[in-house]
Amino acid sequence: MWVQAEVFLQTLVAGILLGGLYALIGIGMTLILGVMKIINLTHGQLMMVAMYIAFWLFTLFGIDPYVSLLIAPPLMFAFGMLIQKALVNPVLRVESILPHNQVILTVGIGLVLQNVATILFTSDYRSTPVDYASTAFYLSDLWAGTPVEISLSLPWAVSFLLSVVITVLLWFFLAHTDTGKSIRATAQDKDAALIMGVNVGLMRVITFGLGSALVACAGCLFIPIYYLFPALGSQFTLIAFVITILGGLGSTLGAILGGLILGVFESMTATYVGMGWAPVGRFVIFVAALVFLPGGVASLLKTRKLLK
Repeated sequence: MWVQAEVFLQTLVAGILLGGLYALIGIGMTLILGVMKIINLTHGQLMMVAMYIAFWLFTLFGIDPYVSLLIAPPLMFAFGMLIQKALVNPVLRVESILPHNQVILTVGIGLVLQNVATILFTSDYRSTPVDYASTAFYLSDLWAGTPVEISLSLPWAVSFLLSVVITVLLWFFLAHTDTGKSIRATAQDKDAALIMGVNVGLMRVITFGLGSALVACAGCLFIPIYYLFPALGSQFTLIAFVITILGGLGSTLGAILGGLILGVFESMTATYVGMGWAPVGRFVIFVAALVFLPGGVASLLKTRKLLK
């Protein structure tokens, strides 16, 4: 009985750690969707680019992947703004172009980034062999008297804590700065924001850059844990899309909860069904959300507020 409890709790903790990183990925896509009303399907490829930046900073200069959080996200913020201003904005201005064609543009950008990475770096799997990669500790080391032994991987724990810090900083930015409030106003009602003097075009550019910086942060947090290869971006684009649907289109809080739910669900599937079934579980929860909860977790939160 205790063994089964330990396995369940270990799986739950692993799922929460994974879900925290997933949430950071989903928030970036959700922000872009909320402001621009298009799904950015180049999201994972932007994360892949950031991971290569962190990888080469480590390989060439010995800069720790966590320290590269100070370098890669600002670079990706500027790169995201460039993509928005040079490629996405001209398409958004043409009213005759249908919304799904705007989405196809992001798919094309993602394919270009993936193929350029393949040409430059080949398809070889790469990693950052940091000294603490295999370091782990037990919860009993932190809290004496813990009835079950739950081990935590140091890179996973540090990445999760940093993702929480980044999410809190994002909340502070959106809630307590003029630029953040303008982004929220643009997401809620673009026309009203224009009337109130908000530069909607600039907010779109900043939001795309911010979404790119957030997914770059996730890339820097994943690089000590995951192998890196050019096609990795497609996997994380799918994950971000599932989180966006599960959480509710345009809901930041929903994206956080959706990321945690997906992380725990994948972890449970890998433990109790099989490692190879984790991606299948991702599709199962995606279809279930579309069928039984089309409004996502955000719709449940809204219903609860109405009932109160």
